[in-house]
Order: sequence, then structure tokens, then C-alpha cells
Amino acid sequence: MHVGIAVNPVAGMGGRVGLKGTDGKVAEAVERGAEPRAPDRARRMLDRLAAVAPDTAVSVVADPMGESTVRDAGFNPVRVVDPFGGETPHSTATTAAHTAAAVRAFAGLNDDGAGDGDETGPTDSVDLVLFVGGDGTAADVATALEGTEVPMLGVPAGVKVYSSVFAVSPEDAAEVAASFSRTERREVMDIDEDAYREGEVHPELCGVAHVPVADDLQSSKQTASGTVESLAEGVAADVRERDGEGVTFVLGPGSTVGAIKDELDFEPSPIGVDIWRDGGLVVRDATEAEILDALGEENVIVVSPIGGQGFVFGRGNPQLSPAVIRRCDLRIVASRAKLDDVRALRVDTDDPDLDAELAGWVRVRVGKFETRMMKIV
Repeated sequence: MHVGIAVNPVAGMGGRVGLKGTDGKVAEAVERGAEPRAPDRARRMLDRLAAVAPDTAVSVVADPMGESTVRDAGFNPVRVVDPFGGETPHSTATTAAHTAAAVRAFAGLNDDGAGDGDETGPTDSVDLVLFVGGDGTAADVATALEGTEVPMLGVPAGVKVYSSVFAVSPEDAAEVAASFSRTERREVMDIDEDAYREGEVHPELCGVAHVPVADDLQSSKQTASGTVESLAEGVAADVRERDGEGVTFVLGPGSTVGAIKDELDFEPSPIGVDIWRDGGLVVRDATEAEILDALGEENVIVVSPIGGQGFVFGRGNPQLSPAVIRRCDLRIVASRAKLDDVRALRVDTDDPDLDAELAGWVRVRVGKFETRMMKIV
């Protein structure tokens, strides 16, 4: 098997600092103290790939888009393109054109489109393009592969991850890459991040790509149907019962938890994390650092899984980092209709040990009083 690996080094950087994405916001993310996420996700995938398919031939693009990370994982890759003209820019200087140049080189298309890139290796097409990034990166990869039958597979590292071209986790991406035998065409979706930051979600179809067929691929995000009014009323009543006890409630993003925020009678951030304590809003649209600062001795996260995918953590809520999760009790809420749409719940926290700790059967609140048992896998 021959794979081409491209890492978008800025993917997901805007998440924990409250930017809801990184498109056009890299400088602001860095100013807020954001740390790169994608290289660690890439290394997790590579470590598993080295374990399950150590003889994999790997093509890479010059740093900071993955070459050193691949070598550090024990592979001896061939650099097929240097879209930076022999210079190594700071990771925040990479662009969609650099991704396109890398992917087209992987596919044996040597008109790299970057204008100043150097082709430095063989030009035979790879069997699979493995990219590390989010929906924006997926759209760039799909566009570069348009007109070819080269399949693509995403290692999720972005904030939103709406497309159905991603593996569930970095390790799953390696397993799929090592074992797939056929592909199918899947949709690549992206959203306008500026509208998303204002609470409006409008996914748009950016392309259709060949993707390996496997169980460990996520579905596209779906909008939950059915009413959540009674659920929100019940949870809000429970929250208010704790007023005056100093309990900090970390209320996650999304429409289901948004209904709870409405019941608590404050103006929520519909796609952000809000913090409530003792009858009042403490922080609206909190970053990871603001959440950690606000936590007390007793803390509760209230979060709803993503419809169609079942992710409790790791898609759309990176502010709820491992450091936050470890200091909180977990309360999962969802409409019955949303749970009917998923086989199991999932987590992808960037901390494999925490993912393992969270795995197992959990109680999910589905009504004013009713609950349902679901398994986190």
C-alpha cells in the first residue's frame, strides 16, 4: 500500500480559544494562545499505522505539512513536492494552495498549482490520500482530486468536521487505511465560519470524493428532529435546584442544550459554551482557559451528542478539553429522535486515556424525567 500524507498544521487551532474554527483566524488564534492540534493527531494515526501496516510506502510534503512527523513515527517517506520553494515557513503561513499542491503531487498530477513548488520525488499516484485537518482541508483535498479516482480519508483535527470523509479517530484512520478494499463516493461539506460564529449553520456541498468503505467512518451531521421542550424544562429545573450551592454548570453548544439555556432565561451562545452558577450566567461563549478559571469544587458538564454521528466530545466543542472534562461530572442529554439516529455514542478528546475512561454504558436524559442507556464506544 502506498499512501500520501498531508497535515494542515493550523487545523483546529481556533477551537479551544473560542473561535469556532480557524479559517481566516489563524493570527487571532495564535494571539489568544492557541496551540497546534493537528501534528499530535497525525502522530497518533502514524503510530497506529506503523503497528498495523509497518511496510506502508509513504509519500509526504515538506514541513511544516508532515514530513518530520512521518519520519519521527519510524517511516522512511519520499518527499514528492515542496510547495514552499525550498524554504520552511512558520506553520501558520500554510495555505489551501499548499494543500492542493501536495495532493495533486500525490495523485501524480505535477501541475502543482502553487507557482513556486518543487517536485522532489516520483509522480506515480498513491493508493490513498490521508489528510489531517477539518472540513476546509477536506474541501481543498477533494477539489485537488477532482477528475481522479484517488480516494481520500480524513484524520479529524478541525473544529467542525461536518463531512462524511473522516475516520472516527486518528487510530481508526490508520486501521481503515491498512485494511480497506473498496471505496464509495461521499459528500464533502463545509460551512461559512463567519456565519457559524454568529450561530447560523449552513452546510454547503463542496464536492464528492472517493472514500474507503469501512465501519469506522463518521456520518454526515444531521439535525435532530422532535421536541426537546420537556427535556429542557426538566434539566433546567434540576439546575435551578442547585442554585446557592456553588455548583458550576458548563453548558455545551448545540440546539438541545440551547433549549436548556432558554429555559434558564438567558441569551445563550448557540454554538459556544456558557457557564452558569448560583442562578446566573458566569461566562458566555467561554474559551477553554475561561472555563478552567470558572470551575469550582463541584462542576457539571451538560452536553448533547451530535445528531447522525453520536459524538459527545471532539466535534464542535473543543473548548471542552481533557483538562475541563476531568474536573467535571458528565450529564448527557438528547431527544429520543436524535438517539434513534445513532448506533452508539463516541468521544474523541485528543487524550486516548480519557477516551478509554469515558467508554462504556452511560445514562442519557431524553425527557423531563426519562433516561436511556447508551454505550460510548
